[in-house]
Amino acid sequence: MIIKKVRARKIRDSREDWTIEVEVNGCRASSPSGKSTGKYESKPYYKSLDYCVKFLNKWKDNVEINSFWDLKEVERIIRKRLKVRDVKKFGGNALFAFESAILKALARAKKKELWEIIPGRKKIPVPVGNAVGGGVHSSNFKVHPVFQEFLIIPREKSFKKNYMALKKLYKKIGKILRAKKRNDEGAWQTSLDEIEILRVLRKKLKADIGIDVAASSFYKKRDYKYRTVFVSKSEQIDYMNNLVDIFGVKYLEDPVQEEDFDGFSKISNRTMVVGDDLIATQINRLKRAIKENSVNAMIIKPNQNGSLLEVRDVFEICKKNKIKAVISHRSGETMDNALADYAVGFGADYIKTGIYGEVRQSKLDRLARIEKDR
Repeated sequence: MIIKKVRARKIRDSREDWTIEVEVNGCRASSPSGKSTGKYESKPYYKSLDYCVKFLNKWKDNVEINSFWDLKEVERIIRKRLKVRDVKKFGGNALFAFESAILKALARAKKKELWEIIPGRKKIPVPVGNAVGGGVHSSNFKVHPVFQEFLIIPREKSFKKNYMALKKLYKKIGKILRAKKRNDEGAWQTSLDEIEILRVLRKKLKADIGIDVAASSFYKKRDYKYRTVFVSKSEQIDYMNNLVDIFGVKYLEDPVQEEDFDGFSKISNRTMVVGDDLIATQINRLKRAIKENSVNAMIIKPNQNGSLLEVRDVFEICKKNKIKAVISHRSGETMDNALADYAVGFGADYIKTGIYGEVRQSKLDRLARIEKDR
């Protein structure tokens, strides 16, 4: 396949913010955008969104793409034209959307599904559903939990059954909480505090419980701020470990702030200790986390990096070191469902998404179809 025609444009994401959509040989791909962003993730665009759109609309190189690995030539051209050493300087959103569109075009040319042309072990992931919201994703509400997300992980034997369980549990939680509103990821909004929510989830649900603490979002000058109370690093670690013991939390994401590799290493290994802001889908950060025994699982957001070649390397490093790989959506999503294909193609252990809303369900629906057709 030859890259013959490249078009880029601005579109709105689910939060009504601008993001990028790229079309290659008639196949379109778009990038989500994050609201809760890690310090170390790739910048979304080189200079600006408008600059990257203009850059791609001037693309004249008829690159031959026969396999996933031919993205190396695309990245070489970008580095040369921008005069940068690291292709991620082009921007995580811009690079991801462009490479994703290329792979979609290649899959169509080969008459295959997108996930089939990704090199590596294929696997259907377990869904991790964002059911109750807090933190920065609920900042529009005056009273909300400090933790960013309360997650449910069903225990069924197929993706289809897990997906059905997610939807039923989500509705059940809404009724129990008497929730009327949802946040920007479709999670139920409540004025209950963290402990009250965990009590409800543990008592009422036949599913594993997870928390995205997003501790960096309330870390202030060496302490963690819980409304009017300030908690030290050691107290935060003890609190996290107590939640694991008392409520049987099976998944604990970003329990301490994004610079604290040592603090992560002190979290109980009786749970999945998941690094998101800590690693930000960057290989150097992942290698440090492994060296310091900081995590046993990590969030992988393709547009946090941008290069799908590097994203694959991240997955391979995780597999080699027995780190659970959790591919994840972003708060500002689009209808592009390629995340599901990358989850299967790269062999993710879990996929983290919202449960409510068409931009979230599009990924889950796609995974259900892939499972059925395999």
